[in-house]
Amino acid sequence: MYDLIILGAGPAGYVAAEHAGAMGKKTLLIEKDKLGGVCLNRGCIPTKAFLNSAKLYSHALHSAFFGVEVPGATFKYDVMKKRTEGVQDTLRSGIAGMMKRGKVEVVQGDGVIVAKNKVRVGDTEYEAANLLLCTGSRPAVPPIPGLSGNPRVVDSTGMLNAESLSESVVVIGGGVIGVEFAFFHALLGKKVTVVEMLTQLCGPVDKEVAITLHRKLEKLGAAVFTSATVTKVDGGAVFFTDKTGAEQKVEAERILVSTGRAANVENIGLENLTIDWDKRGIKVNERAETSLPGVYAAGDVTGRIQLAHFASRQAIVALNNMFGRPDICRETAIPAVIYTDPEAAGVGMTEDGAKAKGLTVRSVKMPLGASGRFLAETEGERGFVKAVLGERGELLGMHVVGPYAGEMIGAACVMIENEMRARDIQEVVFPHPTVAEIMKEVMFL
Repeated sequence: MYDLIILGAGPAGYVAAEHAGAMGKKTLLIEKDKLGGVCLNRGCIPTKAFLNSAKLYSHALHSAFFGVEVPGATFKYDVMKKRTEGVQDTLRSGIAGMMKRGKVEVVQGDGVIVAKNKVRVGDTEYEAANLLLCTGSRPAVPPIPGLSGNPRVVDSTGMLNAESLSESVVVIGGGVIGVEFAFFHALLGKKVTVVEMLTQLCGPVDKEVAITLHRKLEKLGAAVFTSATVTKVDGGAVFFTDKTGAEQKVEAERILVSTGRAANVENIGLENLTIDWDKRGIKVNERAETSLPGVYAAGDVTGRIQLAHFASRQAIVALNNMFGRPDICRETAIPAVIYTDPEAAGVGMTEDGAKAKGLTVRSVKMPLGASGRFLAETEGERGFVKAVLGERGELLGMHVVGPYAGEMIGAACVMIENEMRARDIQEVVFPHPTVAEIMKEVMFL
């Protein structure tokens, strides 16, 4: 009898297992694939390794601006892939080590829930006082004619597993995943076309962030179509209507379908539990509890915020509540990062989002060109810090485009979580010269 069975070893599952082990709880972690889930094996980590290589190559080609000549710079796809696999192996070994230290039992196989407290893997049944479901998500497949069985069509996993680099790519779906892959190929000088149904790239991000990334993709030579609807795919040809209603056709060696992710709720035995769930995910409250006491869920399978760091936090909340420490998962300061070139990051409300809720807000913005470090280390391309302030001057949201945006945004998370006002942030001392100090300077506007 275990204290806890965790189904799924992604950022929700393995983090919960690590902490449960540290608490001295007898824990079983079940994973059908490799430790680390989608994030480590088919998502966050490999895509960032790919993008970093592409950025280094692009920077090498344009380094003469800084007085550095890199003659004959070449990009070796096989070397990049081998390095990426090494990074993944190292991180998987680290997770395995954490499980060993916490005396967490790890079982590989398809876990199926047979009752509230029982999970079967193969012919073996395991029983626990609590169950945490962290089965994650998979790429969603839109009902577009011509996708099924088409050898040129891949999802994000297929793109990462490709043995060679395509000279041309059409990306169907201009969300964060699609845009990151678009930048990867565009930075390497490949022909890229992005077709997005919404009016801007990257969904609900700040409008100016979306515009900046759109323009940079075009500067890199990519063709970007927003307010466009794909009607069919035929071999390597993608047919769509653009924002004017005109029919368009574009051909490519590879077609990436990147139209969101679907919760993994099938084939795990949810029908054997009396909990509230549908194809969008398992319903949980702010305590990560399902409608059945003793059963919790965290991460993408809940259909809420599909980000690895949110999954980890939600899993900790579930763990705390099941073992007697009341906790809730707040969603007001969950950051998001787009690892493009330049990077983009945001947390909290956008100006448009706040106004849509009827809030009275004002936005203040400062270009990164006001930063000495930014000017010293970049070619001076456009970048900015934008803050959304409420009626009392409280920080409701912050959005950054530029180098180090992903590292900077954590400070804004702390500011929002602590309900800091502009005048409070003005008193914080940032190191100089840094790009991050613009986050303070913008508060004086």
